[in-house]
Amino acid sequence: MLSLRASFHEDMISVFDHLPTPEEFRRVQHLIIKRPQVPITDDALAEAVIECCSLQTVVLSGVPDTSDRTVVLIAQNAGDLEGIDLTNCKCVTDVGIVELTANSLPIHWMHLSGLQGLTDAAVSSIAKSCSRLAELELSDNPLLTALSVRDIWSYSRKLRVLRIRNAPNLTDKAFPAAIMGSPDTFSSPEGTDKPLPHRPITWIEKIPPLILRHSSENLRVLDLTYCKSMTDAAIRGIVMHAPRIQNICLSGCLLTDASLDALCNLGEHLDIVTLSHVPKITDRGVVSLARSCFNLRVVDLSFCRLLTDLSVMELASLPSLRRLSLIRVQKLTDNAIFFLADQCPKIERLHVSFCDRISLDAVHLLLKRTEQLQQLSVTGVPSILRRIGVKRFSDLPPSSMVGEQKPTFRQFSGANIENLRTFLNKEERRRRDCEAQNIAFVPRADDSIELY
Repeated sequence: MLSLRASFHEDMISVFDHLPTPEEFRRVQHLIIKRPQVPITDDALAEAVIECCSLQTVVLSGVPDTSDRTVVLIAQNAGDLEGIDLTNCKCVTDVGIVELTANSLPIHWMHLSGLQGLTDAAVSSIAKSCSRLAELELSDNPLLTALSVRDIWSYSRKLRVLRIRNAPNLTDKAFPAAIMGSPDTFSSPEGTDKPLPHRPITWIEKIPPLILRHSSENLRVLDLTYCKSMTDAAIRGIVMHAPRIQNICLSGCLLTDASLDALCNLGEHLDIVTLSHVPKITDRGVVSLARSCFNLRVVDLSFCRLLTDLSVMELASLPSLRRLSLIRVQKLTDNAIFFLADQCPKIERLHVSFCDRISLDAVHLLLKRTEQLQQLSVTGVPSILRRIGVKRFSDLPPSSMVGEQKPTFRQFSGANIENLRTFLNKEERRRRDCEAQNIAFVPRADDSIELY
């Protein structure tokens, strides 16, 4: 009996970017369609999945016209379904998702981003019915409100990954409230501003704060990119309720240093923090975060224009720091780069594009001190653009980049990092030889060390 079961599992197959053939129907365990070479219609997909009863993983992001009918057929026929990805399947609505939750399937993960018709009813059904759920993505769903997200925090006790990007309707009421202190803790003192005129209270504002008696000990990844309606109070409540978050993304959120103070409570657990386009944070908040979360490995502070060299100097002292993004942090100077070169020799990726005050000498010193550097982005840095001979080591600009930024693209990775380091080392040697022989130094684009 055991041998028959083993042979059955060994007979299972995965199908990528095409529909299974009739001979494969019984054996398909993982159906993954992301970039099909030939367009697949919803009718053809429906005819196939109705015959595939052993499916455990279904990825249909490459079939954008997938309909509720197909999702219903999957729910009715795939009794062992553990994960489904319906990203950008805009024809899928609550009908298909509720059917998935109604069939008591052992679902562990669901990617439901970009479903224009998905509403709170379906999301609440997921939270209340999928007890094994460990990963949930609900990005770019414009109809999502605090009502269903509250159910996720209340019922999805095993959740490890939660991504809700670009959710304009999510307010502080969508997240756990801090047990101590009211949500107004971070608001401006009364009397400092002219009072606003009276306006009607919305139904979301009438919802009471979400007070939970359990904690989300399993939550490790939280992505709330461009959830602009939440405040610092939401971050405080999240951290109190989920104290073991390792990776948090708050890009584009209108937060202040008070949120960074809350993140400090994550301590040694916090590994990756993304705070790009959070314009109000300052050096004080970043310094506090770096001193409390000493295991930080990846930090993104791009477009945080209030930051200065002080933030970089504090981050450079982190022993585990490997990736740092500081794009358009225009107050940075060579001092920050010198400090990274001296204190952070193990850094692997550094992005300082459009930091106008950085000199070529600082970049050269960084290259000499950081032997593990794998990628360096210096797009739009004037000192790099002016130096002849450097462009040939740069990667090709991405196809999505157009206009004036394309000629200024300078990103060095892989072998080109070593090639650039070698080129600048030769230039430095030639400069010194010229000075020793009292010869005028003229930069050149070739690799020769000859003085003339």
